[in-house]
Amino acid sequence: MIIGLLRHGEVEGGVRFRGSTDDALTPKGFSQMQASTNNDICWNKLISSPLVRCTKFANMYAKQYSLPLTLDARLQEMHFGKWEGRTVAEVFEDSPDELGRFWENPEKHSSPEGENFNHFKDRVINVWNDIRAGDTDQRLLVVTHGGVIRIILCHLLVQSYKKLQDFEVKYGSLYNIHFNNGDIEIHTAEGKIMRAQNV
Repeated sequence: MIIGLLRHGEVEGGVRFRGSTDDALTPKGFSQMQASTNNDICWNKLISSPLVRCTKFANMYAKQYSLPLTLDARLQEMHFGKWEGRTVAEVFEDSPDELGRFWENPEKHSSPEGENFNHFKDRVINVWNDIRAGDTDQRLLVVTHGGVIRIILCHLLVQSYKKLQDFEVKYGSLYNIHFNNGDIEIHTAEGKIMRAQNV
C-alpha cells in the first residue's frame, strides 16, 4: 500500500489563515501539483478535500487517468474562526498573545471562534484510519491541506502536536507513505525517508 499526501498548490490571495475559505488555485499552484505527481507511481484511486483549491486538480487528475475520486469533508483544513482570510502579520498586529499561545500549544489554545484543535485532530485521524483500513494493494492519492498533512505526520511519528510547525509542508508538496509487511516509511517531498510507527 502507498498513500500519497499532496498539499494543494499556491492559492489566490497569498499566504493567509485560509482554513474553510474557498479560494482558488493560481496557475502556478496548479503547476506545482502537476510537478509533484509527475513520478513513477501509478495511483489507482483519489480522495480529496471538497475545497476548490484541492478539487480543481483532483478532478482533472481523476479524469485524465480514469480514476475513481471521492470527496471527504474530514480532509478539510482547520477552520480559523476570526482569523479566516487574514495574514499572520494582520493577526499578530491585533492579537499577538493569542497567536503566540496558538503556535506554542494548539491543543490548549484554539483560534478565537475557530474549530477546536482536538476536534480537528480527531477528524483527521479518523479519516486517516478509514483510509488505512482499505485495500492493502491500493495506491491512493490524498489531495488535502498543510494542517491535515502535519497532523498525520505527527501521528505516524508519535510526536507532540506542539511540533506541528516543525514540518514545512510547502505548496504542492507530496509525501508518499509506504506500507510493507508492518514497516512504514515516509518519503518526504525533500527526498528524505523517515521511519514511522504502525499506529
